[in-house]
Amino acid sequence: MTATLRALFWSSRPLSWINTAFPFAAAYILTAASAPRVDADAGGAYVSQSVADAVADGSAAVVVFTGPTPAFDFAQVNWLVAVVGILFFLVPYNLAMYGINDVFDYESDLRNPRKGGVEGALLDRSMHRTTLWAAVLTCVPFVLFLVVVGSPLSWLVLAVSLFAVVAYSAKGLRFKERPFVDSVTSSTHFVSPAVYGLVLAGATFTPQLWALLGAFFLWGAASHAFGAVQDVIADREGGIASIATVIGARTTVRLAVVAYLLAGVLLTFTDAPGPFAAVIPVAYALNCAPWWNITDAEAEGANKGWKRFLWLNFVSGFITTMLLIGWVALR
Repeated sequence: MTATLRALFWSSRPLSWINTAFPFAAAYILTAASAPRVDADAGGAYVSQSVADAVADGSAAVVVFTGPTPAFDFAQVNWLVAVVGILFFLVPYNLAMYGINDVFDYESDLRNPRKGGVEGALLDRSMHRTTLWAAVLTCVPFVLFLVVVGSPLSWLVLAVSLFAVVAYSAKGLRFKERPFVDSVTSSTHFVSPAVYGLVLAGATFTPQLWALLGAFFLWGAASHAFGAVQDVIADREGGIASIATVIGARTTVRLAVVAYLLAGVLLTFTDAPGPFAAVIPVAYALNCAPWWNITDAEAEGANKGWKRFLWLNFVSGFITTMLLIGWVALR
């Protein structure tokens, strides 16, 4: 049992858990907390929707604020939904995404020197069926709950997200072997939790929000493309097509750098604190830049940049968190 749990743990890529849980958490909680206030009385006092409902049904007295209307009211957040969603996108979602990948990529993973550690598990054949069942059984309770508390539009977003998780690796679909579609699908894995959180909380999609999501999507596509470079040789030997095996390591790196820079540009068109975060994708571009002239024969050397990428995620996550905390505190 311990060995099985250990294998499932590593297959879920614990270093990547935060990459899907954080986007959902930030999107859902901040959107729910910033929902429009309701005029509580003729005097112009404002309260959250939940308080206004309590006033209307007589279970609470009218609350009058003498100061400015707060920009965020975290009492409006449905914390049960928030916690369940965060837990889902933290572990079960990643076990499904990476576990399915480890099962159906087994043959090529045998030839890949990166596999067998934090960058990817090398699952023994005896673990394949267990991993697939674990992915299904851990996801189902969460998905059922989220469907119950959601809306038809949120169901659609969640369905797209889960389809992308399965379609990327599963036999018969294998989007990861369709150049360019592979990077788009991979980016969907990370952007869709944020979109789901926004829709679940009833966000209004403004041009600035679309710019933010576009920047995030470009970051995801660029990250996948750069990650594919180091596997060019192993993928070709395993008969797997990818954006990097088709257009070559050098072109893929250059495409990733440009996509990161475009993500930075898009962030300048977002609401605060987005423009301050424009430096983050630039840091990723600089991380890729040393391999601007890489050849296919040298592709495995890009693993150094990929290892930096994994730690850069934590640094950029910290900066993003600090920006959001500062933004909330100052509003």
